[in-house]
Amino acid sequence: MTRYAEPPRADVGVIGGSGLYQLVAGGTAVEVSTPYGRPSDPVTVGQVDGRTVAFLPRHGADHRFPPHRINYRANLWALRALGVRQILAPCAVGSLTTALAPGTLVLPDQMVDRTSGRACTYFDDGAVHTSFADPYCPNGRATVVAAAREIGVEPVVGATMVVVEGPRFSTRAESQWYARQGWQLINMTGHPEATLARELELCYTPIALVTDLDAGVDAADAVSHAEVLRIFAVNVERLREVLYQAVPALPEPSNCACARGHQDVPLPITLP
Repeated sequence: MTRYAEPPRADVGVIGGSGLYQLVAGGTAVEVSTPYGRPSDPVTVGQVDGRTVAFLPRHGADHRFPPHRINYRANLWALRALGVRQILAPCAVGSLTTALAPGTLVLPDQMVDRTSGRACTYFDDGAVHTSFADPYCPNGRATVVAAAREIGVEPVVGATMVVVEGPRFSTRAESQWYARQGWQLINMTGHPEATLARELELCYTPIALVTDLDAGVDAADAVSHAEVLRIFAVNVERLREVLYQAVPALPEPSNCACARGHQDVPLPITLP
């Protein structure tokens, strides 16, 4: 692996989910060391329509890291260290309602954390309380919605995504309970990824692709790993097209509240 005295810089990051392991053709693979260990894979830096993009597959290029073993802190730190200030984060999700069928593209606006035991902050020393009422970037969401419509895809805008520990899928009782709370999507990687992005003052926008109806939605079926990967594979090119359209259209992040998450608050660490 090539090491650089001054590694390539990027201003947009894309974190690839299950089935999305490549994005930038002919990019430069960069190993980034962090105080939190190694990221899931080397970061590929390249061009998308004139914009420099850093791509990182969250599970590793060979999908070797299950959700609870991903080094989320290293992943987000590595992207910011390369200059990234905006992140688009495609992910596979289950649906907790028949209204969101497999293949639907959803831009969630809220998250519920049901994980346990994950390292979920950079602030282990010193009391820093980060605002997280609105966990995702509104500017990024609006950009992705417009990009999807530009290529003829009509996404669902606004949904609550519950993030569970995994790697197992839910029981029917759990799935039905989540649905009764009014939550629409279920996922295993959205936390602490979004939380860490906010602590690093990054704009973070999840792009959720529904791959299945969760166990409690349809009594006749239950979600399987193979079916999740199959549905994602069927839709991955459409997802890439949305990303290619959205990346160059992202607005200047300094005008976004995400970039001012710690305004006037002294931090116990120095951000990269």
